[in-house]
Amino acid sequence: MDIETIREHCLLKAAVTETFPFGEDTLVFKVSNKMFLLIGLENPTSFNAKCDPERAQQLREEFEEVQPGYHMNKTHWNTVFINGRLSDQQLISLIDHSYELVVNSLPKSKRLI
Repeated sequence: MDIETIREHCLLKAAVTETFPFGEDTLVFKVSNKMFLLIGLENPTSFNAKCDPERAQQLREEFEEVQPGYHMNKTHWNTVFINGRLSDQQLISLIDHSYELVVNSLPKSKRLI
């Protein structure tokens, strides 16, 4: 999977915006102004995504491509390497899970899905 596929998938979701709050080298996807995915543009070999803490731990134990979130809250964020054993479908599933976690944390009046 490449960065353009990730970008296209994220932008198909309801109420998603892409921003650069940390500088021009880090693309951040938000839903209702809350981050759900970050990816570096200089060397896009991984992305950071939110994850249920229990599921995050299971994924980290099963896949070396899933690590505690780099520069993030390591309980709730994973760094996911996109050039390993994880299939495109597994990567999409992790992106979708992150998006859904953020949407479900929003007040009901702001949920668009």
